[in-house]
Amino acid sequence: MARNKSSLREIEERFDNDVERFANLETGQQTTLDAKFNLELITAGIARRYPDLKTVLDIGCGAGNYDVRLLQRINAPLELTLVDLSQPMLDKAKERIAAIRDSEVILVKGDFRAAPLKQQHYEVIIATAVLHHLRDDDDWREAFKKLHSLLKPGGSLWVFDMVEHADPKMQDFIYREKYGEYLTALKDEAYRDHVFAYIEKEDSPTSLMYQCELLKQVGFSSVDILHKKLNFASFVAFA
Repeated sequence: MARNKSSLREIEERFDNDVERFANLETGQQTTLDAKFNLELITAGIARRYPDLKTVLDIGCGAGNYDVRLLQRINAPLELTLVDLSQPMLDKAKERIAAIRDSEVILVKGDFRAAPLKQQHYEVIIATAVLHHLRDDDDWREAFKKLHSLLKPGGSLWVFDMVEHADPKMQDFIYREKYGEYLTALKDEAYRDHVFAYIEKEDSPTSLMYQCELLKQVGFSSVDILHKKLNFASFVAFA
């Protein structure tokens, strides 16, 4: 793990204490641009692409927003495997899913990279606001290789996350200036600085193009960009 970045245990503790904020379908996480739009876009895209969907893996599932919304769109039981560092998040996700439909829910506490997950088993993998916790190039490559190995042929990985811009001046403009203006408008400059501080401590995003190219290198056949706004993007990669 990169020097001075949060440990997995520190990340786990932060999310253990923040369950309710991540359990709102109407707003999502407000510091994330277009959170609700991407929730709707990705779950609608999955439902349209896989009308007979049966197996879903959600890594870094949080309080289960994507799983809840997906179940509202698909009128059939699903096998949902939920992975998260935080047990309170997993418990909340299972509770919310049970309130919608009697589906098979498998909870896995821990890091998806080390979790005992079934090879070539899942039609869909959802990864929202989780991959930015990866650190160096080897970390990204091994994570993408594992995700590819878990998908059935024709399966797909759906990602929504913070991204970085490769050009330093563009990163400063898009992230520091434009995203900074958005955070300030949410509350004030002190709040902006607070968010920037925990991103610096906890996260290590990479560029959208880097991720798209790496996905193809590890075996994904194609990548489609779904949406991008400033330093947040969503995309889908097909095995």
